[in-house]
Amino acid sequence: LRMIEIYKHQFKDLSNVIASIKNRNYKFIIYMDDLSFEEFEIEYKFLKAVIEGGVETKPDNILIYATSNRRHLIKETWNDRNDMESNNGLHRSDTIEEKLSLVNRFGCQISYSKPSQKEFFDIVIGLARKNNVKMTDEELMAEANKWELSHGGISGRTAQQFINYCLGGRE
Repeated sequence: LRMIEIYKHQFKDLSNVIASIKNRNYKFIIYMDDLSFEEFEIEYKFLKAVIEGGVETKPDNILIYATSNRRHLIKETWNDRNDMESNNGLHRSDTIEEKLSLVNRFGCQISYSKPSQKEFFDIVIGLARKNNVKMTDEELMAEANKWELSHGGISGRTAQQFINYCLGGRE
């Protein structure tokens, strides 16, 4: 198994990468980290065609994996939600479907929803015990609550950053 990381500015080369590895005796994962597009970017259209295989069938030895911090990979605006565009009468719902169609090309989606306050505290306490942080549960919860308010909100990442801070690794 081989892994190839592709960045957004390299999408134009993706067809060449696939062509050069499709007949090799290895399996490949093409990996894209933190994939997202702004409203004005159109590279996602190219990526859609590559993922689906276009005219050429998709090689059996290649999978494409991507991570994103967005539920929808392409930024949506409130204007996208209006069904009629004022300029030329086109249906905006078609625009939304176009934008959502990229995420539908990826067969499996794993979402990590925001933990509840209790789940966040459970994560913090579990990480603190695992790392031998010498604070009571009450102290941990009070300090973690202060931390999350100024460090991006409740998440597993914020809990880990708080524990790193407690351990002296000021991240």
